[in-house]
Amino acid sequence: MWQQGKNDLESGNGDRPLYPMMQESPQMRWAFIRKVYSILSFQLLLTVAVASVVVFVRPISVFFATTTPGFALYIVLLITPLIVLCPLSYYHQKHPLNFFLLALFTITLAFGVGLSCAFTKGRIVLEAAILTTVVVVSLTLYTFWAARRGKDFSFLGPFLFGSLLVLIVFALIQIIFPLGKLSVMIYGGLAAIIFCGYIVYDTDNLIKRHSYDEYIWASVSLYLDIINLFMALLTLFRAAD
Repeated sequence: MWQQGKNDLESGNGDRPLYPMMQESPQMRWAFIRKVYSILSFQLLLTVAVASVVVFVRPISVFFATTTPGFALYIVLLITPLIVLCPLSYYHQKHPLNFFLLALFTITLAFGVGLSCAFTKGRIVLEAAILTTVVVVSLTLYTFWAARRGKDFSFLGPFLFGSLLVLIVFALIQIIFPLGKLSVMIYGGLAAIIFCGYIVYDTDNLIKRHSYDEYIWASVSLYLDIINLFMALLTLFRAAD
């Protein structure tokens, strides 16, 4: 099963439909999928590069952690991705503005990831990164394999959205009324499960539902799933350490 799914992703076998009753051209859908994963790979590499600079150039993390301007800039970097998402959702089909907004979104988010890693043990960061990679690859291959056999994961949307709202409320409660390491571990575990579900859901959308000009939005969705899964595992392992 896994070998077949891997071969499909590597070769982009355009002669076979990706799912039963497929009406569109498999070649065009495979071209779209390759384009999305190329953009996603660039985002992840850019995130690793920016986060590595933040982690290994110690004055950067010290500036953010110990100075008032650094703290203010950290708040700006936290909210900037949320702000950029608004014009990105509106201009995601307008080239080259969509790529500029995507790069800005990725870089600002990568700073937050880097700062989280800078104050975490290297062993924990490595464990979270390895587990994230294994989970993402496995779930992606499984979703392609399941779609080929007629499985549909669109029903997950409402459940995942409701779970995400619960997770956000849980996080707010944890910030206002800290409940200890156990609650942080529960939060990290729940977040990891939810974003695993989102990886399957968004990959299924990539295979079946996204139009060909939604490559930016499709890559953003998967990028957020992967980054949030990594951050959830980082939170879980850090609390358990």
